[in-house]
Amino acid sequence: MLNLDKLLRDLTPAQREAVEHVEGPLLILAGPGSGKTRVITHRIAHLVAQGIPAHEILALTFTNKAAEEMSGRVAGLIPDAKVWVGTFHRFCARLLRRHAAQVGIAENYTIYDTDDSRRALRRVVEAAGVDPGHFKPEAIAAAISWAKNNLIGPGDYQPRPGHALGELVQRLYPAYERFLVSCNAVDFDDLLLHVATILRENDEIRYSLDRRWRFVLIDEYQDTNLAQYAIARALSIDHPNLAVTGDPDQSIYGWRGANLKNILEFEKDYPEVRVVRLERNYRSTKRIIEVAAALIAHNKRRKRKDLFTENGLGEPVRLIRYANHREEARGIVQRIAEQIRDGGRRPGDFAIFYRVNALSFDLERALREEGIPFQLVHALEFLQRKEIKDVLGYLQLLGNPRNDLAVLRVINTPARGIGKTTLERLSQHAARRGLTLLDAARASDQSDWLPRRSQPAVRKFVALFDRLAKVAAAPVEELLGHVLTETGYQEELETSEREEDVQRLANIQQLLSIGREFDEQYPGGRQLEAFLELTSLASDTDDWESKNDRVTLMTLHGSKGLEFPVVFLIAAEDGLLPHERSRDNPDQLEEERRLVFVGITRAQQELQISYTASRDFRGQRKVTVPSPFLLELPRERMELEDLGSSYGSWDELYPDQWSRPPAAAPVNTGKSAAPLTTAAQMANGGTAESVSPEAFHQGMVVLHPQYGLGRIIALSGSGANRKATVAFASSAGQRQFVLARSPLQPVKR
Repeated sequence: MLNLDKLLRDLTPAQREAVEHVEGPLLILAGPGSGKTRVITHRIAHLVAQGIPAHEILALTFTNKAAEEMSGRVAGLIPDAKVWVGTFHRFCARLLRRHAAQVGIAENYTIYDTDDSRRALRRVVEAAGVDPGHFKPEAIAAAISWAKNNLIGPGDYQPRPGHALGELVQRLYPAYERFLVSCNAVDFDDLLLHVATILRENDEIRYSLDRRWRFVLIDEYQDTNLAQYAIARALSIDHPNLAVTGDPDQSIYGWRGANLKNILEFEKDYPEVRVVRLERNYRSTKRIIEVAAALIAHNKRRKRKDLFTENGLGEPVRLIRYANHREEARGIVQRIAEQIRDGGRRPGDFAIFYRVNALSFDLERALREEGIPFQLVHALEFLQRKEIKDVLGYLQLLGNPRNDLAVLRVINTPARGIGKTTLERLSQHAARRGLTLLDAARASDQSDWLPRRSQPAVRKFVALFDRLAKVAAAPVEELLGHVLTETGYQEELETSEREEDVQRLANIQQLLSIGREFDEQYPGGRQLEAFLELTSLASDTDDWESKNDRVTLMTLHGSKGLEFPVVFLIAAEDGLLPHERSRDNPDQLEEERRLVFVGITRAQQELQISYTASRDFRGQRKVTVPSPFLLELPRERMELEDLGSSYGSWDELYPDQWSRPPAAAPVNTGKSAAPLTTAAQMANGGTAESVSPEAFHQGMVVLHPQYGLGRIIALSGSGANRKATVAFASSAGQRQFVLARSPLQPVKR
């Protein structure tokens, strides 16, 4: 039984007001570090304590990390309650699977990530005969994304008169959507657009979902776009119990379509709304809060908040000018090293923020030279690596055989002698007959349109797919193992002597670890579908690991929602921060200021802001101009230091006239595993000692007393239940073992 007194204890009056609110709309204006996650989770627990069924509560946020944290806290307060907590995109993905037919697709649809969406668009551009030299595919993609985020479907898009790019988009947008439907696929924006369309056009579905989730809570509401706004509104018509939490001062995703009006005009949408302001900051020192408040006060599009903290005064905020980018990196790393050597700090206490990823190189080099461990936070880079995309391509095809992009990626990976000409013939035949590429490949041996020399290779690929399809329902780690073994992908990497293939093999092993963790965390049915959904909807900060004792390097955008004892904000220079694209747009300039505000308010105890006299960037060395935002800081309350050595005073620096993977796996420097043929290997086999199930890994050569030598081709489960599928060189073929009870012994290399 939930103890209400205990639940409400230690909440501030403002927090308690938000937690105890039940019926009707609620707007929580939550400043940085004000305990908003605590308020949201305690509010959920309070609703359940009031007798509201947990399954009628829906909580949405924007990142997997935030959703995991929120879900964990809810489970700690009400362990047995089944509250749906997740990201907007994941919620829409689940909803769309249930109602996919409403928008002309099947429930086993594939979610194309940004890279696959671009590949799809390039095929559409090529098919339309458009010269890609005249219009960049990125510009076309951005225009289509903008349209979807603003609920403009392919049939409703209207370009401005005389706008050449807009006229091209009007022609390509419908063709792009037709291609997605033919592949039974959606892109990120479709997840939102399709659900918003279903809710708008099918009142019965909208009503049932509104009744299903009578209490909707949305975190980071300032980051919602028009499609997300429409979904939230549709779910709160009959039961307007919509509680949104956010801060206009932390709206930094306008370039992704976030609409600041959604939170600024919330009271217009819900005149009966209760507004609660969370203004007390629990995170930062008084000096850090003072600097942040002084900066953000220059924005006009905001809602007033009076940030304050009862924390100590703290160290002065440092503003430092270095001679160049190398000195900036060295100076920061030396300061980190000194604090670690003094014993008061550990590497995980430090974070370094920058506007663009390209600025991390000098920092990485300086940290390596000093021997300080660090993590680059950019999870999508891991998932975009070729070897990861290749392996996931097989899984995508198994989950959705209509996925032509997956066929094109994997049909000749590893190389099978299926060349460009064969793929063109396959594509042409599929287009003429209205077939998928896989169906066209399946019929290729009965045709005269494909050269006879190509037919055996295509037949082998189809047979490979059919074999893998038989194990598609296996746990993810096991399925990945079968893919790596059956395709020969792992063997090709193991036998290669190229250094990049050694790293690729390490990345594949990391993917297997991710699969194993997924199996442990999400046991049950439809594993493949859920795993593909998880990897497709990964965000940049998903691989940030707070338990890793490493310095964190990340973009300012990636820092949202995190906190660190010590923060360094680098390259505060005009053209970088604010970004050069924002110069002539007042709204974008305000967003850049909000971005700096977010970076500043990540710091708990110490903050250093820096810029340089000159910087090498994008192949050019330039004399820099300090960021105009530095003029807006309370310099008289800060600690200023000029290490650039060319100016006599700080007044000269400020003339009044100025108007982001799982951490990378360690490189495997061992030699590739030996083939399963020699008697010498058997002589080098392990002893009869008991071996921990955790000691076995994908591709390992093992010895069985009865069946002889074999190779592990798939693993699944954990602990005492960990199983291995082994392919033996003898007539024993493939067999599966529970490792804790098996006589298998690793073979020494």
